[in-house]
Amino acid sequence: MTDINQLAQNWLKWDRNPKTHKEIEQLVEAKDENELRARLENRIAFGTAGIVSTTIVQSHMNIGPMKAGFANMNDLTVIQASQGLSIYVQETISQAQSKGVVVGYDGRYNSEVFAKLTAATFASKGFKVYLFSKIVPTPFVAFAVPELGASVGVMVTASHNPKDDNGYKVYWDNGCQINTPHDKGIAKQIDLNLEPWTINIDKLLSSELVNDPLETISNAYFSKIYSYSVKNRSTPLELANEKVVYTAMHGVGGDYVKKAFETFKLPPYVEVAQQIKPDPAFPTVAFPNPEEGKGALKLSIETAESVNSRLILANDPDADRLAVAEKLKDGSWKVFNGNEIGILLADWAWTNAKINHPDVPAEKFFMINTAVSSAMLKTMAKKEGYICEETLTGFKWVGNKAKEMIDQGYKFLFAYEEAIGFMYGDVSLDKDGVRCAPIFAEYALNLYANGSSCQDHLDHLMQRYGYHISKNRYFFCYEPSKMVRIFNDIRKSNNGQFPDKCGPYEIIRIRDLTVDYDTAYPDNKARLPVSTSTQMITFYFKNGAIATLRGSGTEPKLKYYVEMIGDNKQEVESTLQQVVQQVIDNFLQPVVNQLTPPKDD
Repeated sequence: MTDINQLAQNWLKWDRNPKTHKEIEQLVEAKDENELRARLENRIAFGTAGIVSTTIVQSHMNIGPMKAGFANMNDLTVIQASQGLSIYVQETISQAQSKGVVVGYDGRYNSEVFAKLTAATFASKGFKVYLFSKIVPTPFVAFAVPELGASVGVMVTASHNPKDDNGYKVYWDNGCQINTPHDKGIAKQIDLNLEPWTINIDKLLSSELVNDPLETISNAYFSKIYSYSVKNRSTPLELANEKVVYTAMHGVGGDYVKKAFETFKLPPYVEVAQQIKPDPAFPTVAFPNPEEGKGALKLSIETAESVNSRLILANDPDADRLAVAEKLKDGSWKVFNGNEIGILLADWAWTNAKINHPDVPAEKFFMINTAVSSAMLKTMAKKEGYICEETLTGFKWVGNKAKEMIDQGYKFLFAYEEAIGFMYGDVSLDKDGVRCAPIFAEYALNLYANGSSCQDHLDHLMQRYGYHISKNRYFFCYEPSKMVRIFNDIRKSNNGQFPDKCGPYEIIRIRDLTVDYDTAYPDNKARLPVSTSTQMITFYFKNGAIATLRGSGTEPKLKYYVEMIGDNKQEVESTLQQVVQQVIDNFLQPVVNQLTPPKDD
């Protein structure tokens, strides 16, 4: 067993923050071994794109509570991550120091402090540092790395997680979130450089090595996203003169989306006043995540009703995601899910591609979605002739696949994942709620000008390509070992074998991206990348339904995604409900008493 006393002594020797130093000191004095072990025994881990809390099964960025201990987000673990990262980058990328590092931060508690510690650590190794002088959206860091020719980027953010969390997200020199094998190399260097270096932080931050890229990046970013505006077309396009309501969800998006609307020559949005300014306490929402639906958008709906608007756009706190709601003809509000928004934006991207590039054959264009997103994008691509690539969940996969295809000469149009993450065009290779906000506004206002609506047009697309209707939900699962047991039980649920049925529904294909298994191929090997640390099984049914179960990469959730496809909407909806219930009854019912349902259940 780990010597907890030695771990505690290491912490007290290395930690220079009086508050977190005292937290561990008091636990040592109280001889609280259980709490000491919880905070010190398991290090916050480095995965693809950032440091990750070992208390949650994750794959790309950390969701760590901010408190003392090696298992959490704090000054010391940020310094340790920065030391290891800086050495790995220096050893891996030619002229890394002169190319530099981009460092950005959001409006969360301690974000600016963590960013400055990161910047100073890199500067101490001779790196040129581009440290943003104020809070920025995550998409700015993804954009800035290749724009400035930097070797690496760090964004301090916990995205849409609760107020006590923070994180450390890493971009490689191509502007994509890092992927294997970089994560392992960085983690190794962190472990080899745990003791903080002796540096003068204030002196380094005021040195010539540290520069503010805000004006340069802002000008370049907004100039480039204008290429996606219909106002940039030679052929005018009519837009309705209607109000658009926007909420920043207490995050960083307000000023940047305002500038994006100005860039697109759109009228100013109507702000949700209580949520437009950054506030790390997130005082008006239980969860600062617009994906949660009407509960998170309550103030937005009230604002829209008061100004007679029928369109709401919402960013999450670091503005890399976009949520959309629309008032329907019956007066109710529809909050579109990520698949629905993705399909609408894909249609817009394809419509514009045909107008802007009439001489380019369809097969030279491509779009991307993820393994748990709707199959409708594949259906659209097959009918229209463009390429649709599938990746694992997460924009570390999406961005790198887009870069690979672009380098092969294909024209990238759009990518999305169902968790309201959208990448429209190749201005940057990560999800971006800032540029997608005015893009979607133009799309909706064009529909309104032509007597249609987002819901009407979605119905039209379903009629054209077939009804692809999904039901996605989750349970909380706070123990990684329990998550593993649940999935192993499913794998052995048919007398020690994978199931061949789910209730009355016959299973014709199984893809397990944890154990490298896919019955669609003669060798039963998966064609998508496999991750033994992330649980994910997809079942394909004879009736056309698709069901995926996976452990979330960023949250303590066991998620299920079920989609039904067909030509008759009522039949599809009815069958979908039945399949969802059978999935819960047969695969999850034995363990639901070990899980926690969402609070609105």
